[in-house]
Amino acid sequence: MARHRIALLPGDGVGIEVTVEARKVVDALGLEIDWTELDWGSDHWHRTGSMMPPDWEAVLLAHDACLMGACGRPDVPDQVSLWGLILAIRQRLDLWANVRPARLLDGVPCPLAGKGPADIDMLFVRENTEGEYAGVGGRAHQGLAQEVGIETSVFTRHGVERVVRYAFGLASARKGVVTSATKSNASRYGYVLWDEVCAEVAAEHPDVRYERVLVDALAARMVRSPESLDVVVASNLFADILTDLAAAVQGGMGMAASANLAPGANGVPGLFEPVHGSAPDIAGQGIGNPCGAIWSTALMLEHLGEHEASARIVGALEAVCRDGPRTRDIGGTATTAEVGDAVTARVAA
Repeated sequence: MARHRIALLPGDGVGIEVTVEARKVVDALGLEIDWTELDWGSDHWHRTGSMMPPDWEAVLLAHDACLMGACGRPDVPDQVSLWGLILAIRQRLDLWANVRPARLLDGVPCPLAGKGPADIDMLFVRENTEGEYAGVGGRAHQGLAQEVGIETSVFTRHGVERVVRYAFGLASARKGVVTSATKSNASRYGYVLWDEVCAEVAAEHPDVRYERVLVDALAARMVRSPESLDVVVASNLFADILTDLAAAVQGGMGMAASANLAPGANGVPGLFEPVHGSAPDIAGQGIGNPCGAIWSTALMLEHLGEHEASARIVGALEAVCRDGPRTRDIGGTATTAEVGDAVTARVAA
């Protein structure tokens, strides 16, 4: 049995609460795991002036994976918490593929009338290190009437090709459809390059049906006919927005899981996290939904080659969502810990 070194980054707010439950579920599997808990986040920023210590990269590279809760609090500027932690990790470790399943589980209410689990099973592949979040730009004449803020999107052939190729590979093992979200009718350079690369990669995959859809039309289609979508590939910003919509369709942000990956790169740990954020409005109340964090551990174990263990977590999660208990955001009354205990009991059975 392989031994895995996993960094645990609870972070802030409900992140701390849901990672307790996610770790409990993983520990119930009986795998050989060495956990290292990291105290990075908002408290670390208040103590030191940074969200992470100077040696953060070396710390993460000494592990096989990182399980993260959520980072950010109202007492830390959003751009500080974001660029000081998760975006820094994604870019420095070149975790260029953000993978987010959006699947409605039986028992979880869906806001779309007439839609059920058979209709909602999408997989989003987000370009994760460049595009609109490349961090290129600046401000001039701050505070003056002529103040200017410039944000530059960066699209490279290399960056687009690798994430699109990865999406096609995933689609080959699913329903065989790739939908690319673009806006090349209005953005004439970056998205035109994106479209051209997609067409070139699609020509190499005759077994996969490829379609290019403008992002605004795709958002509407996700609401009208989510069953028509399989694998969606999109830029950093577009996928960021579309996956929040997808989370709502699958029952809410508390259900959404994600993986930040560097496919094919040896020695680079993936980072796995629920996408709900630190939710300061409910932090400390014990009512946050741990399902997204638990689902993220299944993605993590799948990435580590523990396929049977990953399947056990997903099966336990499906059973608990179907039979209960459920947290209040998906129609139940259970606490965070009660749901975590229920999934743990199913995994251990």
